[in-house]
Amino acid sequence: MIAVDTNIIIRFLTHDDTKQYKKSFAIFNTQDVFIPDTVILETEWVLRYAYEFSSANICDALVKLFGLGNVHLSNPTFIAQAIEWNRQGLDFSDALHLAHCQQHDKLYTFDKRFSSKAKSLTNCSVELP
Repeated sequence: MIAVDTNIIIRFLTHDDTKQYKKSFAIFNTQDVFIPDTVILETEWVLRYAYEFSSANICDALVKLFGLGNVHLSNPTFIAQAIEWNRQGLDFSDALHLAHCQQHDKLYTFDKRFSSKAKSLTNCSVELP
């Protein structure tokens, strides 16, 4: 199994550079591919800020990518939960942080919006200190 960096995924999803797209396409069609959580987080950020994808389009693209039989994630349950919470309006990075903290009682943040949007999503309460 091989692992990929963010730029491989970006080329694969956006087709913005033909030569690099073909190489990334070949990787995803011939290899078992591991995608680290950190790469997923960076991919979402790049698609949102650099490519101006909507949250819905990002979620759809990630679900399709992660649905490929040869794509492997370290925490597929957490990623699926983060995508679902992102669809419900929680920032993707906040959703991923919260998904990883579900076994804890509290997640402290200074982000009032995060705290407000995360209410009743999980037993881990997101609170201001």
